[in-house]
Amino acid sequence: MLLAQKKEREYRFKLALRMGLPIFALVLALIFNTLIDDTVTLTPTFYIEATLILAFSIYYIFYIIYNGFDTRITDIVSKTFTREYLYDYLTKELKKEQEYTLVLISIENFKDINAQYGLKNGDKVLFEVAQWVTNYFEEKNIHNLLFGHIKDGDFLIGLNNEKIKNSALIEMICLKMNDFRIENIEVKIATAITDTSLSYKLEHLIENLFELKELNKNIIHNEDVINPSEIEQVILKALKYKQFLIMSQTVFEKDDVIAKECFVKLKRDDSKLIHQKSYMKIISRLGLLVAFDLMILEKIISYCDSQTSFIYVVNISATSIRNPLFLIKIKEFFLENNFAKNKIMFILSENEYYSHIEKFNLIIDTLHNIGVKVAIDRLGNNHTSFLYLRDLNIDIIRFDSFYSKEIYEKKSQNIIEGLNIIAQNSGIKTWIKMVESREMLEIVKGIGIDYKQGKYLSNLEKIYESKD
Repeated sequence: MLLAQKKEREYRFKLALRMGLPIFALVLALIFNTLIDDTVTLTPTFYIEATLILAFSIYYIFYIIYNGFDTRITDIVSKTFTREYLYDYLTKELKKEQEYTLVLISIENFKDINAQYGLKNGDKVLFEVAQWVTNYFEEKNIHNLLFGHIKDGDFLIGLNNEKIKNSALIEMICLKMNDFRIENIEVKIATAITDTSLSYKLEHLIENLFELKELNKNIIHNEDVINPSEIEQVILKALKYKQFLIMSQTVFEKDDVIAKECFVKLKRDDSKLIHQKSYMKIISRLGLLVAFDLMILEKIISYCDSQTSFIYVVNISATSIRNPLFLIKIKEFFLENNFAKNKIMFILSENEYYSHIEKFNLIIDTLHNIGVKVAIDRLGNNHTSFLYLRDLNIDIIRFDSFYSKEIYEKKSQNIIEGLNIIAQNSGIKTWIKMVESREMLEIVKGIGIDYKQGKYLSNLEKIYESKD
């Protein structure tokens, strides 16, 4: 039996006990009063007291029943702890323990399982994964595992001691679940682990777990890890004093330089750098995306002059360009520097499709009128990029980096070639990044992609760095 199920049983027993106490009190009061006055007629006071106690008991019982059924500490499907109870429990543990580890276990293809096999089988997968993980820890003599379901296919585990003492266990889980199946359903598991050496605040630790999971799937950057308790202040300070670094990489059309893509890192007081993956989520959460995008764009536009023969490519949030304030400000920037016209390109990436497509196209047309080209990133990564290719008045579309890595495969080449034809027939230029070798360059040329970018063609170069 899971620890969560044991706790649920204890909770229900205590609930039943609380429901019964008023009744026991009423019975005892009646017996006590009768024993005292068994030789005389019962007084009216007794009947008043008994009636009040009975009325109070009935009300109390219904109140407890109502709240009892409204509150659960175990998840109905997985039988692990609910998120609310788990968070309360972990908050107390973090205050009590000096060394504590949190582990995230995620079913990466959970949405696909629900879509392909149905919700009933999705629920079964949640339950079976929870049972398997609990049994695994039982085999390792870790009993009464603190295990909770926090959302979708994500589970959270709390363990005593620091993560270095638990890392081997988690690595073994990854190995054992590498080809994990429930009946005929393939289940893809990803994990992340962190501990109180990073922070004692639960929300910071959980946020860090999801960031680590994404980093494990992608390129892991070498920047120092900043305590989550401090990172917001570090980022706010960098924005306030405009402390950042801009690097660029050249983009080629045939053998000509057509553009330079800009990459931004924020600077700390000690001159160390904060990568985009570390700061963008926090900037978004703080509501500072527009301010950040404008700060970077203003600096890049200032570098445009009569000698600029290429386009500066700037990663801009799609929500920023749909903000009226942002459009007003960039119009001002272009009025201040006429050389910037037709020398700036915004590259956008969005996971969710923006349904007001006519409004979006009006904004893009406005950008075209002031001299800004618009590109969509990550073609082939999600449905949004396909829909924007079809619906938006964009200039360029860039393939997702997945296709760059897999371009040596004939299947990937066929997909790229098909998408390339679709885009070019629609009057949209195509762009591929991460060209890493001569062989890859020849494949890209053979497919007929318009723009090429990668380490084989050019290295990163510094455009701007703020003074300390």
